[in-house]
Amino acid sequence: MTDEADRRFMRQAIALATRHVGLTAENPSVGCVIVQGGEVVGEGVTGEGGRPHAEEQALDMAGERARGAIAYVTLEPCGARSSGAASCSERLAAAGIAQVVIACEDPSHFAAGAGAERLGAAGVRVRTGVLEDEAAKLYAGYRPAGR
Repeated sequence: MTDEADRRFMRQAIALATRHVGLTAENPSVGCVIVQGGEVVGEGVTGEGGRPHAEEQALDMAGERARGAIAYVTLEPCGARSSGAASCSERLAAAGIAQVVIACEDPSHFAAGAGAERLGAAGVRVRTGVLEDEAAKLYAGYRPAGR
């Protein structure tokens, strides 16, 4: 993707996340857009109350079209889940996502680099910091438990 396309799709993910700011309980509102061949094939936003996660919804929408695609995510995908279920980073890798573009790192102990590390270990290319300043405004009040 070009830098222009990266910014366009990340802005779309930011717009999704903006919809649920303040409605996701202790979880932050995250936006995720999955792109295959320049076309959006899946998108999601953290559900009200904090579940389901944005990546889960976007992967469900994309289905098999997620294989080889790029996921644009406003906040680092979780590396572990408090419920013990598969994390978003595990789900993205299992779906065959080729690349994950992340705006902001997540300070939560369920991510904090673990999500990006898990993706990289699975062979998924990870890039961070795309429109970080714009996305960071979404998380100004986000204080993960235990931090």
